[in-house]
Amino acid sequence: MDLLDDDALERSPVVANCRMNRERRLPGYNRELGIDVVDTLRARRRVGEPVRWLDLCCGTGYALGQVADLLGGEGGEDSEGGEDSEGGEDSEGGGGGEAEIVGVDLVDFFARTSCPPRLRLITASVTTWRPERPFDLITCVHGLHYIGDKLGLLARVGTWLADDGLFIANFDVRAIRLEDGAPAGRRLTASLRSQGVRYDGRTRRIGWTGRRLIDLPYRYRGSDDQAGPNYTGQPAVNSYYEYYEY
Repeated sequence: MDLLDDDALERSPVVANCRMNRERRLPGYNRELGIDVVDTLRARRRVGEPVRWLDLCCGTGYALGQVADLLGGEGGEDSEGGEDSEGGEDSEGGGGGEAEIVGVDLVDFFARTSCPPRLRLITASVTTWRPERPFDLITCVHGLHYIGDKLGLLARVGTWLADDGLFIANFDVRAIRLEDGAPAGRRLTASLRSQGVRYDGRTRRIGWTGRRLIDLPYRYRGSDDQAGPNYTGQPAVNSYYEYYEY
């Protein structure tokens, strides 16, 4: 099988699929993640510091805008500001009261033409983008289905969380394949759980609490954008790894 590298994968029409998370609203986020995003953010507020939410593969950013509006009366006045459509690190400035919300997506197809200071929408690849400060909540609604090095992204996210931060995402363990094409299966889920990572095979959600270094014995080899539909019914991407002993 000819596997794709990240550059080739990001040009794939499968990755540009607009039917997954592109236009999902906040109720859909709550349902897919199994949490109430607003309540989760409120619970993680600290005196004198804004609560910070990062959403990877945010699509149009509808849900992020809804959260910014809902929290808008709880931490100062809004003023209008522009989107950040630059790649690389975000310039997460002050202002915007008690919440800072950052959305990152590969495609500049955001719903808002202007944003309050508490909301920043960034056009960048999540495989290369890096934040400047830790987050209290990091989410990814169905975005991992289209990432090449899924395990590599999970490892990076672990270092982006605050000490008591929460990460939660949709994740299909069957999309992680070994070099012979077989699913990584229980060995992978055991490795994840040994690192303090929670994976629910019924809901297909992955997550953990707190900043951590995730070190898994898998070396990324490339991806296959012709894997066909996954459990969502939409075409997805399988990621291939070499397993090695520590």
